[in-house]
Amino acid sequence: MYRLSPLARFVILYTLQYSAFGVISPFLPAYLGDRGLTPQQIALVIGLGTAVRLASGPVVGRLADRRRAWRGTLSICAAGAGLTALAYLSARGFEPILLVSLIQSALLAPIVPIADAVTLSASLSTAGKRFEYGWVRGGGSAAFIVGSLAAGQAAAWSGLGVVIWLNFFLLALAALAAVSVPNIPVEAVSFPSERARGVLLLFRVRAFRWLLLVGALVLGSHALHDTFAVIRWRDAGISTATASVLWSESVAAEVLVFLFVGPPLLSRLGPANAAMLAAGAAVVRWSVLGATAQIVALALVEPLHGLTFALFHLAAMRLIGTTIPHHLAATAQALYGTVAVGISTALLTIVSGPLYASLRGASFWVMAILCVAAIPLARRMTR
Repeated sequence: MYRLSPLARFVILYTLQYSAFGVISPFLPAYLGDRGLTPQQIALVIGLGTAVRLASGPVVGRLADRRRAWRGTLSICAAGAGLTALAYLSARGFEPILLVSLIQSALLAPIVPIADAVTLSASLSTAGKRFEYGWVRGGGSAAFIVGSLAAGQAAAWSGLGVVIWLNFFLLALAALAAVSVPNIPVEAVSFPSERARGVLLLFRVRAFRWLLLVGALVLGSHALHDTFAVIRWRDAGISTATASVLWSESVAAEVLVFLFVGPPLLSRLGPANAAMLAAGAAVVRWSVLGATAQIVALALVEPLHGLTFALFHLAAMRLIGTTIPHHLAATAQALYGTVAVGISTALLTIVSGPLYASLRGASFWVMAILCVAAIPLARRMTR
């Protein structure tokens, strides 16, 4: 792999990394349900796992910064997460499954932030040919689709347990691929004292403060969908294979936005207006999911994920890139992705358990209300 270009090496890493996420993310709640967990327990397992990531991501990321061992840390975390996944196969009951989830979540948390930090650094490097971060991230989303489709078909044939084995195998390969990617150049790393002051300085940036709040509402609203969409569809008589197609359809739209639609649309609208569009699309998406579980309606609104997630993510990256000093960019991304969005996702995932248990499909209307509130707030995401 060292003979390949940095772009090719990052594409391979993201392909393995996101296909590992794709084979398990849509199906883990259903797998836990087959293990006998109630909707409340499923939400608690997923939600507490997300909460653990809030601490693990920044702590391990800071350790990688201090040791200047980004790719080594990335490789160790991927390998450890893959091995931990195998423990799901023997875990029985709520407490053992919760323990496995917490350990794996702690190991998974640093993977995306560290990979993004290394990739962004290489994409902007003047030492070699530059490339677009969106090309790599879009390739990862495409891999998520393939992984989800393959896992859905495999699960329909041999049961949901196969997704655990696929997750282990792909994370192990990602751990090997991480060793070959370029590290962040030492000269691009700020001194510890600058990083400490930077955390306080970031909150003085008006646009960044509003980004944290709007991101918490819009991206956090996806928690109910990510946890209970497949369960709701299966309850409505939709097969696992069809559910995987619906899920992958949404990620296909994400790929199109990352690679083609998003950049020119973002350049035309600007980050604030793009965020408003994403929030409005989320209102439509969650409203339809709250009203019906018919396949035609689901197939029409699931592609809105390209706007509700991908366009918002690009808007956030553009805003951070244009309003935050370069030596604070990694800290800003950690606060945005791990703390702001992570906290809201963890809380809304935990709340989604009793919410779904009492309201079923109508619980998606609550997520729509959150996004309605985000629309006027997104207007303030300007310098």
